[in-house]
Amino acid sequence: MFINKVYPVRYLLSCGIYAVTCLLSNEVYALTPAPKNAGGAPSGGMESMFSSLLPLVFIFVIFYFLLIRPQSKKAKEHKKMLENIKRGDKVITTGGIEGVIEEVDGDRMVLKIGIKEDIRIRINRNFIADIRAGE
Repeated sequence: MFINKVYPVRYLLSCGIYAVTCLLSNEVYALTPAPKNAGGAPSGGMESMFSSLLPLVFIFVIFYFLLIRPQSKKAKEHKKMLENIKRGDKVITTGGIEGVIEEVDGDRMVLKIGIKEDIRIRINRNFIADIRAGE
């Protein structure tokens, strides 16, 4: 059976040396100079470098317009919304609790929850997810 067969250490070392030799020989082939064109100038050069970097630049531009820019725009709108919170606004917290702002004290707020009249919680301004309009 293949599973029960015990390989000598010398055999395993020779396999490892062979694998390293194969890797190094491939790197040697990769480091050889580029073949010359009919005119005698080396092929590739700066043009090949730019052509290989162009897709990366293109992908970064796509990521910027699809992910980074909309996220920063949304963050700016949320910050502006948090600065304009006032007493009496109906809000939703990031935990999903709905209530009315009773008191604003810097970064802290007192939120009145509609379950009973006497239930109030103190929350940080950063935990307001949205202001409910028109209710």
